[in-house]
Amino acid sequence: MTDILQPTRRVKTGARAPATIPAMSTAAWDRAGLVPVPVAGRPRPEITALRGELPSVDELFTFMRDAELRFESLRMRIEEHVWNTRGEELTLIEVALRHPGEVKVLSSIPAHGTTGSYDVWVSDGSTVQTYVASRKVGTRRPMRPLVRGVADAADLPGRSRVYVPVTMLPAESLPDLFIHPAGYSQNVLGTGACAVTGTTVVAGREAIVLESDHPRAIEVVADRPDFRVRLAVDRADGVILRLEESIGGQVTRDAIVTSYAPNAPLPPSAFSFTFPSDTTFLY
Repeated sequence: MTDILQPTRRVKTGARAPATIPAMSTAAWDRAGLVPVPVAGRPRPEITALRGELPSVDELFTFMRDAELRFESLRMRIEEHVWNTRGEELTLIEVALRHPGEVKVLSSIPAHGTTGSYDVWVSDGSTVQTYVASRKVGTRRPMRPLVRGVADAADLPGRSRVYVPVTMLPAESLPDLFIHPAGYSQNVLGTGACAVTGTTVVAGREAIVLESDHPRAIEVVADRPDFRVRLAVDRADGVILRLEESIGGQVTRDAIVTSYAPNAPLPPSAFSFTFPSDTTFLY
């Protein structure tokens, strides 16, 4: 498969890089949990906007950490392509979000048909509801609290603190990774050799391309020296717009945002969900 993310400017490897093009990261970024001090009771991004030239890796990570602070509501659509022993698999993910707390995530697999092949995750900030259509199984539970002390303990090192989101999203999901990239930047990307390599355009928006070679904090199946992660990061908001994983130059995963609408108007119905009458509740 050919290279999918093609930046318009690239860094030439060597002893020195031009002053306007940042070189590879040399120190581990550990500021995922160091959220800026709130102004008038509300958290504000540490970096309001990126300068005209390409940022350093550390500056980009800090900019990405505060991504969700740059909008009040969001509509986003993600297409995830995965290549494995079964061939190509496509998953569609629709996200509607409004701070603080309201979110609805709908995932579907087109190859399985239009009915009975979707998952729903809905939250109002205090309660989470989930439904798996293929099994007709639902859940309704309180939002899981974070471990106390890992976000605001001043005596903990930066790497031991965690990012506390304004609006929670499904854990270990693409929407969570794209909108809350702080932990991924610190614990995955930062464990590899990172470099900002240029710019590209995704969903009609300018994005900065970042590459991480052989990140160590990954699943065992990809723990290889030829494993690479490539991101396209929205230059205005810091949200991840594209995630490409490859092994030996072969793309194994490509998740791309096809629609991105920050501060979109959202009616109350955008976050409503009614369980079908034949739902079996686990809890």
